[in-house]
Amino acid sequence: MVITGLFIILLLVLVLPFAVHVVEKELEIFLFIMGLLAVTFTGQWSLSLVAEALADPIKITAAVLVAGLLFRVLKSSIDGHVNNILKATGVRWFIFLVVVLLGLFSSVITAIIAALVLVEIVGHLKLDKKNEILMVVFSCFSIGMGAALTPMGEPLGTIAVAKLSGAPYFAGFWFLFKNLWIYIIPGILITGITAALLVKKVSHAEGLKEKEDEKISGIFIRTGKVYIFVMALVLLGAGFKPIIDGYISKIPFYALYWMNIISAALDNATLTAAEVGPRMDITQVKSALMGLIIAGGLLIPGNIPNIIAANKLKIKSSEWAKAGVLFGLSLMVFYFVIILVFR
Repeated sequence: MVITGLFIILLLVLVLPFAVHVVEKELEIFLFIMGLLAVTFTGQWSLSLVAEALADPIKITAAVLVAGLLFRVLKSSIDGHVNNILKATGVRWFIFLVVVLLGLFSSVITAIIAALVLVEIVGHLKLDKKNEILMVVFSCFSIGMGAALTPMGEPLGTIAVAKLSGAPYFAGFWFLFKNLWIYIIPGILITGITAALLVKKVSHAEGLKEKEDEKISGIFIRTGKVYIFVMALVLLGAGFKPIIDGYISKIPFYALYWMNIISAALDNATLTAAEVGPRMDITQVKSALMGLIIAGGLLIPGNIPNIIAANKLKIKSSEWAKAGVLFGLSLMVFYFVIILVFR
């Protein structure tokens, strides 16, 4: 009964943002309510969970707030640099460089800062809305992949290294890089090339750039929405833990990889905490992490960069899915073959 109820909640999370306009418009509140239902339905409530749900979003939202205020001050300077680089490289090379460099550097500057830099850059590209959405989605795939190369890039990496820090892996700072770079760096390059080929310059088009400079009040409102979003993902992860715990231990690597497509709708860091452990062999670890990393780009809730960029640029769930699902599933098939052959 509990498992059936959780699958119904998961179905609602996946379907309603695309089918009901008010849900799409108030996605943060909807996911928060779904998280409350999942935790209540499974009896997962505890003081530690409440503390975690309140505390986990603080660092992320603080970074969003500080970066938002900082970029507001540096806006004119960013404008000039973007325009100069665009003139020197042309649109295609510029798009390729943005997607690839943000992906590579996200493991150092964090996925949050990379996403905020992306938002500022996209605001000055002067593409049409469709092509700017494509660029945002491709860039967030790249950021999500690159940030997983070190434990400082995003929570997924931090948690994975912490869970594997003991025997037999004794994971340290470079553990993820050593084991995943062969998959992730080519993936970032593929994503950059795809973006450069598909994102096109349309003259005199209306893009995602806001008509007026964002007010300070808007920055605080966006920060609050990010806080609620992250809290919702923590609750959803905790609520769905019975499904993960009940089916994870004996799952072969190939099934584990595809199972993690639920990362499109749930927080991949929470899923990492629930899934990854020292009893897994290295193929299972790689498969689980790559499934989480790639699937996190399919939909807006799947990764922090998606949430920040979509919220700031007012990208709808359906708009994101049109660009993200096909490319993400193609990447998942590609990496499944790679893992299957070279494990």
